Amino acid sequence: MEVMEREIRKKHFRTHCLKRLKKASGISAYKKDKVVLQRLYQLIVQSHAQKIMLYLPLKTEVNLYPLILQLRKEKRELYVPFMEGKSFRVVRYRYPLEKKRFGIKEPKDSKQYRNKKLDIAIVPIVGLDITHRRVGFGKGMYDRFFEKEIKNINKTVFVTRELCYSKEIVTDHYDVKADVVVTPQGIHF
Repeated sequence: MEVMEREIRKKHFRTHCLKRLKKASGISAYKKDKVVLQRLYQLIVQSHAQKIMLYLPLKTEVNLYPLILQLRKEKRELYVPFMEGKSFRVVRYRYPLEKKRFGIKEPKDSKQYRNKKLDIAIVPIVGLDITHRRVGFGKGMYDRFFEKEIKNINKTVFVTRELCYSKEIVTDHYDVKADVVVTPQGIHF
C-alpha cells in the first residue's frame, strides 16, 4: 500500500515539476543555462574530470551544447546515452547526431565505450526529493543504466534550470542518487 501511495505522490510531484520546468524554459532559460554551465565547468575543472558522461538536451533541460564545445576543444573524452530497449549504454560523443525516440539526439552507434571509469556523469532531472534521488520523466532509463554502471562512475551530478524539491520521500531506493546538484541558484552537496 505504501509503495502505491509513493508512486501516486511521485506522479503528482513529476507533473508539478514539469509545469515549473516548462515555465522556466521560456525567455530566461538562456541566462539560467549560462549560470549552470559556468558552475558545471568549474566543477569539472576542480574534479580534474577527463571522462565525462553528458546528455543531449530536450527543450526543458539545461542546454549543454556550449559546454560540450568547450570540453571538446580541451580534448576531454565525452560520452552520451545511446538508447537500447528500456535503458541505454554510453557511446563516444561524435557527429553526426540523429534525432531518435522521444526527440532525443544521438550519435551513430559505436562500440567504443567498454566499462571505462567515468569521472563525472551529468544527469538532467525533473525534480529531487529529500534523499537526493532523481525524479525524471518516468521511463526509468537512467535508473537501469546506473544500476549496472554505478561502480564505474566516480561522481554523479544532477543539473536543472529550476530546482523542484520535495521535502518528503517520493522516490524509490533504485532511483539515481546525486553527489552534487547544480542549479542557477548554486551548487548543492
